[in-house]
Amino acid sequence: MKFGPIPVEQAAGAILAHATSAGSLRLRKSHRLTEADVAALLGAGIREIIAAVPAPGDLDENAAASAIASALRTRHVAAKPAATGRVNLHATAGGVFTVDKALIDAINAIDPAVTIATLAQHAAVTEGQMVATVKIIPFAVPKSVMDQVLALASGIDAFAVHPFRAMRVALIQTVLASLKESVLDKTARVTEARLARSGSRIAQERRVPHDAAAVASEISDMIGESDMVILFGASAMSDPEDVIPAAIRAAGGKIIRAGMPVDPGNLLVLGTLDGKPVLGAPGCARSPKENGFDWVLDRLMAGLAVTDGDIAGMGVGGLLMEIPTRPQPREEISRSRAAPEVHAVLLAAGRSSRMGGPNKLLAEFDRVPLVRRTAERVLGSRARSVTVVTGHQGDRVEAALSGLRVTFADNPDYASGLASSLKAGVAALPAAAAGAMIVLGDMPGVAAADLARLIGAFERAGGSAIVRATHDGKRGNPVILPRAVFADIAAIQGDTGARHIVEASAIEVIDVEIGKAASVDVDTPDAMREAGGVLQD
Repeated sequence: MKFGPIPVEQAAGAILAHATSAGSLRLRKSHRLTEADVAALLGAGIREIIAAVPAPGDLDENAAASAIASALRTRHVAAKPAATGRVNLHATAGGVFTVDKALIDAINAIDPAVTIATLAQHAAVTEGQMVATVKIIPFAVPKSVMDQVLALASGIDAFAVHPFRAMRVALIQTVLASLKESVLDKTARVTEARLARSGSRIAQERRVPHDAAAVASEISDMIGESDMVILFGASAMSDPEDVIPAAIRAAGGKIIRAGMPVDPGNLLVLGTLDGKPVLGAPGCARSPKENGFDWVLDRLMAGLAVTDGDIAGMGVGGLLMEIPTRPQPREEISRSRAAPEVHAVLLAAGRSSRMGGPNKLLAEFDRVPLVRRTAERVLGSRARSVTVVTGHQGDRVEAALSGLRVTFADNPDYASGLASSLKAGVAALPAAAAGAMIVLGDMPGVAAADLARLIGAFERAGGSAIVRATHDGKRGNPVILPRAVFADIAAIQGDTGARHIVEASAIEVIDVEIGKAASVDVDTPDAMREAGGVLQD
């Protein structure tokens, strides 16, 4: 491939390196120039451009990224469509991610034109989370490079998500006079929350004296009806012969490891009985903050074996702090902490022109106006506030929202198109807003839980990313826009939303798969009837 300045007369078939405009002519970056484009450029007085000219056999960036993603052998991972030389790969189930580091390193060493980035080994992931990305750096890749990459990629399992399994867990806590009942209650709640990410639950709980024989008796009694036993000692383990490991052995079990090079989490005990894991939890596991216990628990819940050697190898990277980007934080981000604030903008100013008369936002679903139904779901999403942008039939929309904890921003210019409503809503947000969650009023399938997932992704990204709902990998709505693009929103005009801002921005875009709800709106009477709504006069 040749890259650099070339005369426009010779540019047919070349790939434009930079967006180019002159008068009414607009050509985007990566556009492959046609003879008509060449004529238009010459007509606009442009005589030279910066472009890439592929050599025979070169594969363009999207085709190359798609070919590599298709060749990689994966499990429970799905590739999204290629765009700008990138294919993102997402987990199709929640679980634990594993990767063949040697394979990925070998592919990345072939040529800088081809890159693959993945999550860390044994990272816990949620369904829909991106686990890897294939990115092609130049506009095209030589056939010789592609041949080497594909030969490696197709021969070995590259990476996988090992889905979590729902397990019945027996919880045993030992008791001393110095240990408050409230601590035991909190431990049970925190453990239940930890198990929830895998669909597991506490099936049995016992509280017994801090004595090896008493604990061993409970282990023996509970193991038959459980898939795993978790033990919390009233006193931390201080020796491999202490109460918890001694109780596992007394019950007929085997100790795999007592102690781990992860802090917090040093005092974990891992054993097995009747082919089932028995975990002695370290004291730090009474807290929801991430610790070594989570690392072992996640792998066991995903059906992965954990050996003595595995735990011994956790020391590098084992000095832990709370990790805000973890897919499922161990505790909700409290409002007293410096969490990025997300405020919602509900767009409800449109004229419903394709309905032929009735206002679609006043259509009833189970006798509830659509705009009220949507607002109630936004209010249930953890958004800090909800601003409703009104315009067409604004008084009727406000009446439909009577009694709800929302504020209104009137858009007298609503007839000019979507941009004016978007600007009015964002302009009305408080100064503390780190992000604006833009919600369309006519999407009946979007649930409060979907919106909460978007907000969670935005919080984990520190408020610096664009977060977008998707359906089968295709962009949809709602979207959360960070404050960094608020100035760009203020400059848009006409019947356009934030799509071009998202696509043109250098800010990271995080896609959150929420299913069909992200793409279903009700613009026509047929669509309204199909969705279950009843139009009102």
